Amino acid sequence: MTELKNDRFLRALLRRPVDRTPVWMMRQAGRYLPEYRATRKEAGSFLDLCKNAELACEVTMQPLRRYPMDAAILFSDILTVPDALGLGLYFEEGEGPRFRKTVRSTADLEGLNSIVADDDLGYVMNALRTIRRELNGQVPLIGFSGSPWTLATYMVEGGSSKDFVNIKTMAYDQPELMHQLLSLLADAVADYLSAQVRAGAQALQIFDTWGGSLSAAGYKEFSLKYMQRVISRLPAEAEGRKLPVIVFTKGGGQWLNAIAESGAQAVGIDWTTDIAVARDLVGNRVALQGNMDPSMLFASPAKIREEVALILAGYGHGSGHVFNLGHGITPGVNPDHVTAFVDAVQELSPQYHQAD
Repeated sequence: MTELKNDRFLRALLRRPVDRTPVWMMRQAGRYLPEYRATRKEAGSFLDLCKNAELACEVTMQPLRRYPMDAAILFSDILTVPDALGLGLYFEEGEGPRFRKTVRSTADLEGLNSIVADDDLGYVMNALRTIRRELNGQVPLIGFSGSPWTLATYMVEGGSSKDFVNIKTMAYDQPELMHQLLSLLADAVADYLSAQVRAGAQALQIFDTWGGSLSAAGYKEFSLKYMQRVISRLPAEAEGRKLPVIVFTKGGGQWLNAIAESGAQAVGIDWTTDIAVARDLVGNRVALQGNMDPSMLFASPAKIREEVALILAGYGHGSGHVFNLGHGITPGVNPDHVTAFVDAVQELSPQYHQAD
């Protein structure tokens, strides 16, 4: 494999010294970029874009051509695993992802496909290999998956949900069925992420988008437990380096202590958590990733810079911080405001690493 020219992101995840705080953005390849919108139009649909290795590579590289990001992230979707399981993923304009089938009974669960990630999700591995070649060691490549709980919410609800009635009914009224589904998904996600590492991913992120919808007890039983199961089954190293895993539970700031014990090397936090409080809680157990409100990118460049300065000061001195948004970048953001964001991190963060 080509030697990595910039390993700042990987070093920070392992809390090793860096010269400045690394930065990347969730959904950094996306609709806020005109070149992305052009490529998506060329692909014909979002799913076609995900399944075309060359075009998935192109959109992964687009933000790196504009901004000096410290990591690239695979362009794909968190719902590739449920799609491979046979639920029939499609996207409804204005409504987001939908499934043609749902899982709400033992018969539905037993009707799911058996999958092997290298084969049934081979298009994802092709994209990873293509992106690694194109990156040529420029920055590390992040692979990812949805968490078992988050994937289950879409599979049971049939798409996005505001109240999660169907999956919470299953969790609380049919816990045995819920645990069977989550066990199946944990094994599938572990296989999927391990295959991504073999295909070239150098760090992994688990997106627990809906973990924050649960109670404290429910989170530990139905979400965190299964992310721990995934992490325990992942390879410890990739290409001779320790493989860092990031867990991001949106709305999970109140469970940071528990998440820090999950086996992950880093915890992503959303903008509702004070990063200074988060660092005090986790201590030296894990790195932290985050956590500017994505809507701050609609503010003026001067205000964006002020917010970056506040977050950097909140984390304080030393390594172990990866700067990111507290969730994915919002469509409609002016790309020049992203320039202001990244420039601010690059210019203001070295002072916090002088002793490293």
